Amino acid sequence: MKRVLLDTNFILTCVKQKIDFFEDIKFMGMEILIPEQVIGEIQKLKGPYSEISLSLLNKSEFKKIDIGRGHVDKNIVKFVAKNKDVIVATLDRELKDKIKGHKLVIRGKKKLEIV
Repeated sequence: MKRVLLDTNFILTCVKQKIDFFEDIKFMGMEILIPEQVIGEIQKLKGPYSEISLSLLNKSEFKKIDIGRGHVDKNIVKFVAKNKDVIVATLDRELKDKIKGHKLVIRGKKKLEIV
């Protein structure tokens, strides 16, 4: 089974654009990984999208992982380098440039696509 790691901006943007990303990713046959550090970033944010995101995470099924201390994006890059089968769901241009493998992105404001 393929695995997809979700970053903070991906989760928040999906919530903002009303994309049911949990359902879409499961339909693609992938396991969802969310780093504890990403959840921590969302908890620190203030606003309706962060609150909705946390509520959604609390009632959804995913595997929580620990990618280590320090800068979250750098640790995501390190994790993916060690786990070549993991696809990263991100909209962060800088992070996309650093990741060599496949990425899961939002196309046309509603559709998830692997590039």
